[in-house]
Amino acid sequence: MVAPGLSDRFREVRARTEALAAPLSPEDQTLQSMPSASPTKWHRAHTTWFFEEFVLGPRGVAPFDPSYRYLFNSYYEAVGPRHLRARRGVVSRPGAAEVGAYRAHVDDQMLRLLAEDDDPALLGIVTLGLNHEEQHQELLLTDILSAFHESPLAPAYRLPAQRPPPRTSASYAPARFASYEGGVAAIGADPSASFTFDNEGPRHRVYLEPFALAHRCVTVGEVRAFVDDGGYRAPALWRAEGYDRAKAAGRTCPAYLRFDAGVALGFTVDGEVPLADDEPASHLDWYEADAIAAWLGGRLPTEAEWEHAAAAEPVTGERFDLRPAPAAGDGLTQLYGDVWQWTSSAYSPYPGFSAAVGAVGEYNGKFMVNQMVLRGGSCFTPPGHTRATYRNFWHPDTAFQMTGARVARSL
Repeated sequence: MVAPGLSDRFREVRARTEALAAPLSPEDQTLQSMPSASPTKWHRAHTTWFFEEFVLGPRGVAPFDPSYRYLFNSYYEAVGPRHLRARRGVVSRPGAAEVGAYRAHVDDQMLRLLAEDDDPALLGIVTLGLNHEEQHQELLLTDILSAFHESPLAPAYRLPAQRPPPRTSASYAPARFASYEGGVAAIGADPSASFTFDNEGPRHRVYLEPFALAHRCVTVGEVRAFVDDGGYRAPALWRAEGYDRAKAAGRTCPAYLRFDAGVALGFTVDGEVPLADDEPASHLDWYEADAIAAWLGGRLPTEAEWEHAAAAEPVTGERFDLRPAPAAGDGLTQLYGDVWQWTSSAYSPYPGFSAAVGAVGEYNGKFMVNQMVLRGGSCFTPPGHTRATYRNFWHPDTAFQMTGARVARSL
């Protein structure tokens, strides 16, 4: 056996994916709302393809179906041609049940391998595959939420028995700010960490000017005040590209949110529900987050500022309960477990970064352009998958992810 406990972790991660797909019908699992999203069925198959392509295949195990190498490759040019991402939703076959059979077959082959093979290299690629699958668990949730949001029926993902009781509307208290002296700081993953993605390193030094960071994320109530104050019609608050996009689209509030007779209604895994003013705002694109931070008298933090502050705090707040919650407690709150937090930092390689050799080297490095970094984690992020050094990244116009903001100030 390559590592004690790896088989159990494999079973746990694979079972969680299936549990997340369980509330969905076969028709639900084929939905693709836009090119940036993927069907649930595809996520289930692609995460299986990863183990078949990078673990089983190199060890001589025959593929379950040779055509799946084309259908379920995501973006690995070194592997070969693939089905267009924007067209994943038109593939009705294999069906959801057939994908289930594929997963079961590969799981059986993987568990046999983990029980018998003691190759040290196996630990690294399987661990990467499991973390990769956890990323797709989060994407599965955001993608089906996007698809359901397109439906005139506004269906709920979560079954009635799974839904928490309605929240009582509550006002929000002004954010408190924690101050940091600045100076030379080290950021990036420690080489001794048990697992990190390649884009989290190398660890290196940065210089920080003195700054302050809000103790919580931007709230629904603050977004309401921004809207009421004409924030979407105030070009001085916005980057030109973002203002032009919002104006052309006729945007008057963030995605998945609307105000009806003074009530904030948000589209969630429980359908459209009233939101309390003290809940963290979600589904902000970067342009909105940046404009709201400016309206609140601050700015978005750099990723180095965020990491420096977060590294001094314990990793707490992971809930994976699929709904952001109001801030509670002293010190920095909502670092993890509520909404991803946009930063002002462009996604680029750290000094000394180099991609791994082979197809797995395409995992992160080739996306380091035209995207912005998010930090923390959200209520859609699987447990154990968050840490201070984790670098999420999306294009600045992305709003279908569980994205929010935290305000920083220069001192």
